[in-house]
Amino acid sequence: MTTRLVVANRGHEYDGVVRDGESWADAARRTCGSAHAEPVPVDLSGEVKRFAIDHDLVVLLRPMTRGDLPVVTQWREQPHLRRWWAADGEPSLEAVTEAYGPRIDGMTPTRMWVVEANGRSVGFVQDYRVRDHPDFPLLTPDPDAVGVDYAIGEPEWVGRGLGVRLLWAWMLRARQRFPEAGSFFAAPDHRNAASLRVLEKAGFVEGTWFDEPQRDGSVATAVGCSLDVARVLG
Repeated sequence: MTTRLVVANRGHEYDGVVRDGESWADAARRTCGSAHAEPVPVDLSGEVKRFAIDHDLVVLLRPMTRGDLPVVTQWREQPHLRRWWAADGEPSLEAVTEAYGPRIDGMTPTRMWVVEANGRSVGFVQDYRVRDHPDFPLLTPDPDAVGVDYAIGEPEWVGRGLGVRLLWAWMLRARQRFPEAGSFFAAPDHRNAASLRVLEKAGFVEGTWFDEPQRDGSVATAVGCSLDVARVLG
């Protein structure tokens, strides 16, 4: 079955197809016909994979530093994040520093990144090799997958399509950092419909549901979502 795609650019739409052995990202680049413009996904969940070239928004990731922790604490205090991060406890600067400081310092397998939109810090990402966490490989069919969690911290950026863009920026970077990884993995709460939809638009596919113990002793039901790196990114 042929996979179709559309790339939107300055009011025009360019139709294309994915050739045998070609990734969706490479097919989108070929379809737009410009070596100076990078197509980004709009919605990869349907039969037609939709990309666009956004000339107004640049989304990048940079390593988190301890100097970022005060603003990360402010983000964690926002109502739209509190619900999904409540099990980690109250988001005081001391608690956030205790949790994220060792990751920033390279003392744990998890790494932290700040998301920038047009040069402004707007959220964060954390990633890790699934196999580096002994309890995690049971949750995904690929224990060599790279796991990811993300959060949009600035309320005014919620609901504007940034989630797909920041995941794409992370995916491109992760592909370079983990060239041997065949899949990426995320596991949002099953009630977090917005996050599940963002992952779906970015090319992730829902898989197993599982109960995940939380730091506060509670249990949350999460949905394992996986992305095929070769198929989507090449």
